[in-house]
Amino acid sequence: MEYAYRTDLGRRRPNNQDYVGLFNNQADATLAIVADGMGGHQGGDVASEMAVSHIGHAFRETKTADVETIVRWLIFELQNENDVILEKAQRYTDLTGMGTTLVAVVISGSRFVVANIGDSRCYLYRGGHLLQITEDHSLVNELVKHGELTKEEAQRFPQRNVITRSLGVSSDVDADVTIYDMEYDDYLLLCSDGLTNQVPDAQLEAVIGSALPLGSKAQELILKANAAGGPDNITALLIHQDRREHE
Repeated sequence: MEYAYRTDLGRRRPNNQDYVGLFNNQADATLAIVADGMGGHQGGDVASEMAVSHIGHAFRETKTADVETIVRWLIFELQNENDVILEKAQRYTDLTGMGTTLVAVVISGSRFVVANIGDSRCYLYRGGHLLQITEDHSLVNELVKHGELTKEEAQRFPQRNVITRSLGVSSDVDADVTIYDMEYDDYLLLCSDGLTNQVPDAQLEAVIGSALPLGSKAQELILKANAAGGPDNITALLIHQDRREHE
């Protein structure tokens, strides 16, 4: 398995509220996380770093490679971290209202688990085609699903950054958690909306399918988002299954 990630301030934000991490547990499973913080002052920075660091540290202490156990662990840890962020936001007035989106992947053997809350995404690139395998928890996505906006109208919708689910905002966590099979030469892309709001899926697909080294692919995604205006922080984490299962 090969991994590469890049995170960037973008061209208009004073600080980077995205946070990214890679962690291995004691059974050689791998956790990858991208979090996109929300909140005034330094709140977004704090929430995203807390989520990635705390969940990553807890994962390192685990000893399981069983994906069903990992699903239950992820659901528990997301709820626990939600409570921790809420408590800290209530204790410090300068952190009031902080929260974070989060997308996480745990890879164990030939299977992987995806968990997401908010509009940070996971894509699967397989056989030359890119597929978004997470659903955005956002107002604009709800309007598209109910036929009140077309996908083209959604691109120009003024409230497209309104999130309907996140960590640290309400007491209940409603994350989507799904198990998938991984095949040889699959790519996974975990990213914040600073990438996907600026770079169309067709361009994401072209970069991932290119002959560039993995780190250069991640950097090219950042460059494309900045070339399109870079109004937000940008994070891209790429995972490539570069070995056959019984090689």
